[in-house]
Amino acid sequence: MKNRIVTSSKEIMGGTPVFAGTRVPIQTLIDYLKAGDSINEFLEGFPTVSREKVVEFLEEAERQMEKKAA
Repeated sequence: MKNRIVTSSKEIMGGTPVFAGTRVPIQTLIDYLKAGDSINEFLEGFPTVSREKVVEFLEEAERQMEKKAA
């Protein structure tokens, strides 16, 4: 069974979507990337998030975009 990438719970960050197993909001990654920061810079600031989770999240976002474009 595939591990979850993103979770959301009222008990964790008031329901804000976070990387599974962390308290790091997905929006934080998006903000870093929009600001021109690299994935490495994000990972340095948030060591509880694995590179694999970031890549999985971005790949899933890409799949969702492809579905909408079809």
